[in-house]
Amino acid sequence: MPSIHRALISVSDKRGLLEFAAALRAMNVEIISTGGTHAALREGGIEARAVSDITGFPEILDGRVKTLHPKIHGGLLAVDDNEQHRAQLRTHAIEPIEMVVVNLYPFEQTVARPGVELGEAVEQIDIGGPTMLRSAAKNFHYRAVIVNPDRYTEIINEMRECGGSLSEATCFALAREVFRHTSSYDAAIADYLERAGGVQEEFPPLLRLVMKKEMDLRYGENPHQRAALYGTFGESFEKLHGKELSYNNILDISAAASLITEFDEPTVAIIKHTNPCGVGSASTLANAYAKAFATDKASSFGGIVAVNRPLDMEAAQRINDVFTEVIIAPEYPEPVLEFLRKKKDRRLMRLTPRFRPYAGLQLRAVPGGLLVQDADAKRQEEEQFNVVTKRPPTAEEIAAMRFAWRVAKHVKSNAIVYARGDRTLGIGAGQMSRVDSSRIAVLKAQEAGMELAGSAAASDAFFPFPDGMLAAVDAGSTAVIQPGGSVRDAEVIAAADARGITMVCTGTRHFRH
Repeated sequence: MPSIHRALISVSDKRGLLEFAAALRAMNVEIISTGGTHAALREGGIEARAVSDITGFPEILDGRVKTLHPKIHGGLLAVDDNEQHRAQLRTHAIEPIEMVVVNLYPFEQTVARPGVELGEAVEQIDIGGPTMLRSAAKNFHYRAVIVNPDRYTEIINEMRECGGSLSEATCFALAREVFRHTSSYDAAIADYLERAGGVQEEFPPLLRLVMKKEMDLRYGENPHQRAALYGTFGESFEKLHGKELSYNNILDISAAASLITEFDEPTVAIIKHTNPCGVGSASTLANAYAKAFATDKASSFGGIVAVNRPLDMEAAQRINDVFTEVIIAPEYPEPVLEFLRKKKDRRLMRLTPRFRPYAGLQLRAVPGGLLVQDADAKRQEEEQFNVVTKRPPTAEEIAAMRFAWRVAKHVKSNAIVYARGDRTLGIGAGQMSRVDSSRIAVLKAQEAGMELAGSAAASDAFFPFPDGMLAAVDAGSTAVIQPGGSVRDAEVIAAADARGITMVCTGTRHFRH
């Protein structure tokens, strides 16, 4: 349980510095500081010794070398109950330093600025700060190390309660926080230098994942599973109202937002368990919602609704008539927000301009590791639309196939989507057999009273046999869109020609497991 007699303070973030230092001095703690921190303390009327007074050596090399000295690190690393260590301190006139308060040069903030030069970034790589942090953190049995200004109040309170001491448990917690911080700091530097050097690999030999916990979640997919959210989700989605987000909410929100960005015209998507229940486009969001909802009214209950325009009152009133867990929109006019807030539990999420549906790598946990892939970011205009049948599609069929194909990309495999040019008619998701997915989509359409005659059907992967394609034709589709690439493509195409339908192959598969 270290008793604090001397503290070395060197901080870039000076939040709460004067109050904290004043409280230390009130407990007769001697303060040592460097450069700008020393100046700030003296200007604030707080007595502090300069590091150069301790080391007997001036700061040199534009401040690059100031704390890298045995009189500093000997005072940090000495084991207090080790007689040999104590003797060496006496021999070299080194005094113990029981507390280190350091936060680092703002490297990440510097490199986040547009147009920052490599030379400027390099000067923000802290050397002495991480070294002092690591020295004190390694010696946590005897030293206290503080990297987070938000800790100041609790540290002072504990010292007051314990006569100027801190518990070993507290020092151990502070040390863990330090090593988390320095590992994140080093990772940010390594990532930046790789980018600056133009040698960053898409799949590097060493995958660094450093993310700050954004929030604890009540539970995971099920109540017996613990869960938390890490990263910068809150930069893409701002919660304006409602209950706290659940693990499943966050998955559904991500899926809904990614789907809705596929469309330029006013569009509404309704999501359940990351699969679309229905998608509709129209000149107004209210009409688009009506089309999406009509696809599968039963499954839409308790779903997530996403729109790609500011949510107007007419559309909000229609959505409000159905129990909805989450609404996602890029903006909510104040009267709309006030109206929707009347349901206290429903979450209202604003999709911010920072949202990027296909940014970064996609990660999936497997026993002993992670599967990593880039996102399925290929947009429809980048894909080939090759007509492989004798009959070419009409303009109406092309529009229907394009709509169905956009949606199929976001449906769990095996995926079959029936659509017209502005709406889904039936969606079959996640079946072991593509024929079964088609049957489910047809059943959904029939239950909703949808007419499939003349519709387009989209399959996220090729038809290994003609039966899957023929199931769509039997349901009424006159146009089919699929990747192609089966060894039996010729049989599938011949079967399509025999039934007089048109078929397009894209050359791109959209599996979604």
